[in-house]
Amino acid sequence: MEFRPLGKSGLRVSAVGLGCNNFGMRIDAAQTQIVVNAAIDLGITLFDTADIYGNGQSEEFLGKALGTRRKDILIATKFGNPMGKGPALEGGASRLACMFAVEASLKRLGTDYIDLYQIHKPDGVTPTEETLRAMDDLIRQGKVRYIGHSNFEGWRTVEAAWLARTHSLNSFVSAQNRYSVLSREIEAELVPACEEYGVGILPFFPLENGLLTGKYKKGEKPAEGTRYAAWSGRAPQVLSRFFGDDKFEKVEKLRALSETYGHSMLELGFGWLLNKPYIPSVIAGATKPEQLEQNVKASVWRPSHEELLKINEISPPPDLGPAAPPRPVR
Repeated sequence: MEFRPLGKSGLRVSAVGLGCNNFGMRIDAAQTQIVVNAAIDLGITLFDTADIYGNGQSEEFLGKALGTRRKDILIATKFGNPMGKGPALEGGASRLACMFAVEASLKRLGTDYIDLYQIHKPDGVTPTEETLRAMDDLIRQGKVRYIGHSNFEGWRTVEAAWLARTHSLNSFVSAQNRYSVLSREIEAELVPACEEYGVGILPFFPLENGLLTGKYKKGEKPAEGTRYAAWSGRAPQVLSRFFGDDKFEKVEKLRALSETYGHSMLELGFGWLLNKPYIPSVIAGATKPEQLEQNVKASVWRPSHEELLKINEISPPPDLGPAAPPRPVR
């Protein structure tokens, strides 16, 4: 297993992380134990969850499954979504929500510290400074080691870095946003901001909910029990975000390219991301040990320069418009 620094921090994480959103939602406590044990045995150290996953069961299952092996791994969890009724449970990025949420997560996880605590999303109301100061206090109290954010835009990342620098606060070291070879929107603003301020990017949906693993094909009925099948019936608006005709067309072209260069689509999904220096770890969910083994194996491959150019033709980066003229030197 390869280990990489998380942003500009001294924390090193495994290049493959385990997303724990399946715990308590798609698999029970017994299967969670099997998956967690397999992940640790494979060298995975970064376990990413959130208080909202399984309405708290993901954290509970993870904490119980770790047991005495807690010291061998890094727990990343998140807060900010509603967990019940009342001011302290209605979610958001306020100091009240942050302080209450961390205590609840610590209890569910059965630990006295969280390695990476992340705000799940900005609430659009709370000033970034309030959230940052609350999370800084948690670090000073020893309840949290490092802090990160999720679903932030580029400007929020810059604002948070400026606030931390000018007010002597601990800064965010990670950003979780949707990012894959098929979804490259964050390259327009978030990626440059994170590179400038030393924030590592932890992609979510790196395999586009299975689209990049070959699980789904255009025109074929999805297997029962898959997210595609579930969303087909009750969430067509979510379905369109992942399984539109344009995505299927790109996947087929990428599949043909992968076959030409002699590697799998899974390797393309992991290797394309891990080829980027600002990506410390690719977090992917799993319900079986075999999936973890495949992910770890796939993470070793890297695309050649020639193949990267062809990937860009199939799934191009966002159009940034004409380059700004150089500023005069004074």
